[in-house]
Amino acid sequence: MFKKIFRFFRRLKLRFYLWSKKDKLIKTYEEDTTSYEKTSFLICLKMIKHSSTKFMIAPVSHKRYMENKELDLFITMNDGSVDLTNHIYHYHVKLSKRDWERVTYAFDIETEKRRAKYEETVNSQIQNTLHNVLKRISNLSDNSVN
Repeated sequence: MFKKIFRFFRRLKLRFYLWSKKDKLIKTYEEDTTSYEKTSFLICLKMIKHSSTKFMIAPVSHKRYMENKELDLFITMNDGSVDLTNHIYHYHVKLSKRDWERVTYAFDIETEKRRAKYEETVNSQIQNTLHNVLKRISNLSDNSVN
């Protein structure tokens, strides 16, 4: 009798183990995205790549802003959601985690590219050394004293 009970619990334990390993039971996929989520995701990517888009990042709130006057579109990205605003419409779309990571990555990469290009143009326009600047300031201060 003891052997039968012991055997029953061993088999029950094995059944629970096999049942937990089935792919049908544990779903690891994300929910399917709807068409407006895909559309807003593509709009964000295309607007990031557009040359006349202006970028802004709020460091405290981690919001990201994009403005394009040619396309007459303003996008605010915050915590996995995207707000698309025009003078005619406003959409608030919640993106999936994967799409949100892809959009923020593309935004950050494009912002860094533009920052590097801006720094390069600023540094290429340097005409004076620090010594020349000091001399010029000294001459100005000497002339103002006299």
